[in-house]
Amino acid sequence: MGKRSAIRNVVEAGIARILIAGLMYSPRPAADWLGRGCATLLDTAIPRLRRIANRNLSLAYPDRDAAWRKQTADGVFVSMGRLLVAFACLPRITKANVGEWIGYEGFEHYLHAKERGKGVLFATAHLGNWELSAYAHALLTEPMNVVVRPLDNPSIDDIVERRRALSGNILLSKRDFARSILHALRKNEPVGILVDQNSAIDNGAFVPFFGTPACTNLTFAKLAARSGAAVIPGFATWNERAGRYVLKFYPEVEITGDAVEDTRRIQGAIEAAVRETPDQWLWIHRRWKTRPEGERSLY
Repeated sequence: MGKRSAIRNVVEAGIARILIAGLMYSPRPAADWLGRGCATLLDTAIPRLRRIANRNLSLAYPDRDAAWRKQTADGVFVSMGRLLVAFACLPRITKANVGEWIGYEGFEHYLHAKERGKGVLFATAHLGNWELSAYAHALLTEPMNVVVRPLDNPSIDDIVERRRALSGNILLSKRDFARSILHALRKNEPVGILVDQNSAIDNGAFVPFFGTPACTNLTFAKLAARSGAAVIPGFATWNERAGRYVLKFYPEVEITGDAVEDTRRIQGAIEAAVRETPDQWLWIHRRWKTRPEGERSLY
């Protein structure tokens, strides 16, 4: 990617600040409406995102018709709008009111993992509200270490990182994080990592994901085996009936020490969770971009 201009960074950051302030200080119904509007604008302005979603859904659900795929893709943008509202409101979410935004399910899996004393690796994904899940866990239970990728715009990255850390979480840069993760796990601390993205082949392996081999980074599985930490899948998905998110922890994923096999198991857990609420996963990401040598692109 070419060097970004300073003017572009300033303009983007200014728009981001105005949008976040508007969402944060608006009454909740108005903020929800504005969040949906922003997601709809994104959908309209960048049509390739919906094309990617449709392609991904056709790969993952070949037995579903076009109407179901459209409805699911629509849900993705609705989910993104909800995420945007919650992210803007993070400074207003405290221990006193966090329960209005999110609650736990399967918390016993986390407690059992902590009892082992070797730390907890959260295998999470771009499902539901990954920003709120980490933020809320710090308020409801204890701060966690969160692996993040710096954004291209440093001004927006500063805005995002400040919000992410408000509840006490420690941010670990994805560019150099292995040592920090192992240090945190040795102190029996939780570490959250998004593990559902496409990987380059140099440190990845092809494992099944919705029936199609997906190149997946092996680092998470290697860290789990090296540290002995418990691996717990965890996701915050929207529950329409409850009118809030539910941060659900799943049973521990057994780690064998075989990085490819363990990665396959972890991705299987991710897939199972996505199947529960498919319209809340980020289908606009080219999950199957990297292909085995000689195989044509799927996009």
